[in-house]
Amino acid sequence: MKILLFFLVTLLATCHGNVQNHEHESNFNIFPLRMKTGPGGKYIPEVSCASWRVAVEARNIINWKTVPQECEEYVGNYMLGDQYRADSKFVNREGFFYARTLNLKDGRDLWVFDIDETTLSNLPYYATHGFGVNPYNETLFNAWVDEGAAPALPETQKLYNKLVNLGVKIAFLTGRPLKQKDITAKNLKEAGYHTYEKLILKDTELYHGKTAVQYKSSERKKLEEEGWRIIGNSGDQWSDILGTNTGERTFKLPDPLYYIA
Repeated sequence: MKILLFFLVTLLATCHGNVQNHEHESNFNIFPLRMKTGPGGKYIPEVSCASWRVAVEARNIINWKTVPQECEEYVGNYMLGDQYRADSKFVNREGFFYARTLNLKDGRDLWVFDIDETTLSNLPYYATHGFGVNPYNETLFNAWVDEGAAPALPETQKLYNKLVNLGVKIAFLTGRPLKQKDITAKNLKEAGYHTYEKLILKDTELYHGKTAVQYKSSERKKLEEEGWRIIGNSGDQWSDILGTNTGERTFKLPDPLYYIA
């Protein structure tokens, strides 16, 4: 009996050691592995595109001109799928969670929203122009804007409605040229953005040669000089929320379609 117990204990100890060694080897070897799929072990092409998108959103990749050709389908599926909606919801929800903690007093608390890919969506345009793979065409894009048909981004509109109900004032600050102010105002109203204090479009003569960061910083400074307190600032581009007078908190919405310096 003692001999049997001895062999049993020895066997368990040996097995335990082998498991520990196996786990150690697995942990050590896991990092060189690449995600594969199928019996042939092909690499999933979308993995690199997903990494590219994350790097773009984190501003590790900057000054890029177009979406990589091989990522057109990936970006299209992302923008039209559940993940883009979920990402937008997450960002806007954080905005509301923050706003409802504030002690709003005198009606001078202001939330600044960008327009394109923040409050209004140009997906109907980009869906027929390569989801950002095609180089930017100012003539074609402005023709689309002039239609005034851009739909609201649903999750941003929810935040907008909640802010208005809280008593927060709204300003729209966009890089669209001043000549598109009337059609932009019409588009915003038809998309459900009825209440706001300011609609600011870019004076291309005044800001000729200036970057988006310089333009938006200057316009936000003017708002604060008028007595507004910018408590929140939402945009899809880093240039919407960088620079000066950015507000008490900024919220970056996802957008892998294009980059504005």
